[in-house]
Amino acid sequence: MPTTSLLASLCLAFAVLMTLGLNGPPLQAADSVSEYYVYVGTYTRGGKSKGIYILKMNMKTGELTPSGVAEGIANPSFLEIHPSGNYLYSVGEIADFEGKNAGGVHAFKINKKDGSLKLINQQSSVGSGPCHLTVDSTGKNVLVANYGGGSVACLPIKSDGSLEEASSFIQHEGSSVNPGRQKGPHAHSINLSPDNRFAVAADLGLDKVLVYKFDAGTGNLTSNDPAFTKVKPGAGPRHFHFHPSGKFAYLINEMSLTVNAFSYNTDKGELTTIQTISTIPDSDRGQSGLSTAEVRVHPSGKFLYGSNRGHDTIVAYRINQDTGKLTLIENEPTKGKTPRNFFIDPTGHYLLAENQSTDTIVVFRIDQESGELNPTGHVAEVPSPVCIRMLPAG
Repeated sequence: MPTTSLLASLCLAFAVLMTLGLNGPPLQAADSVSEYYVYVGTYTRGGKSKGIYILKMNMKTGELTPSGVAEGIANPSFLEIHPSGNYLYSVGEIADFEGKNAGGVHAFKINKKDGSLKLINQQSSVGSGPCHLTVDSTGKNVLVANYGGGSVACLPIKSDGSLEEASSFIQHEGSSVNPGRQKGPHAHSINLSPDNRFAVAADLGLDKVLVYKFDAGTGNLTSNDPAFTKVKPGAGPRHFHFHPSGKFAYLINEMSLTVNAFSYNTDKGELTTIQTISTIPDSDRGQSGLSTAEVRVHPSGKFLYGSNRGHDTIVAYRINQDTGKLTLIENEPTKGKTPRNFFIDPTGHYLLAENQSTDTIVVFRIDQESGELNPTGHVAEVPSPVCIRMLPAG
């Protein structure tokens, strides 16, 4: 009979393959896709944006062309696509959903023929200012992080893609050292482990990465043991991404402009810091108005990328496959201002940088050997771009 550890390893390997396919096909098949739909979440309030913008991307050239816009949702900033590819979910990053101090989570049906979106339904995120969400690998739940409310919640998904009311809600408690930013909790992201057993929430206000046990069948979140990992006071945890191997994970800190590399214990859901590295050169640390935003591991697992707002660069690192530690490759200018987020296409050939303040998405080609970013010359105009997700077209 296989041992428990062997069974756990087999389950993890299967789950990793599932995770790699969440936002697109497996890597072997992705290279055969000639065109992708590109969904762009934006800020609509106080700006020019009308909603979720839809583009098409030519995978041979990297060119982006407009394909439509889904209107009617306030601040659909962060998006995620269902594992089936049939549905898209969006936060409504507001604090007045249906007259209550909460934000929204919205479900859309994806038309595979033209990529258009049709609203199915919407539910409260329970806390205010939802800024990040994810869909679990079974496709049964949406998990959401509420920045304004400092909380996380889980909303079950029905068979038709619609959302039910929250099945689980956890209010974070506490504060940290920065009186302007950390008087209370600010849950900034929520991610699921490759085996779908643990949810990881980065909280900027607490300087903690909190870990919850997750039951996909019931949509229940419960505190893990250990319940969290601390980072340096004043760091301001923001976004988090697991390595495809499941052995490592990476956290980008908004306020300290650093990345934490963690080793990950798959049995316990435990994160252990193995390295902290700057996202900008030490010589640039005196500049004002700097912060980080997104962090993502390349699909190959060889590289890690992070965005620097104000510095207006994407930082690239090489990942040591044995230790998980990072070595700086470069800081590449994004050819715009305030690169809030970016996305790496499922094939790993392109990085799409979103310049929020200059209303552009700039396409870079990724060197598969060095990890360096090279501008393709292709730029798309989208007002206040915040988040990108991709799906094979047709």
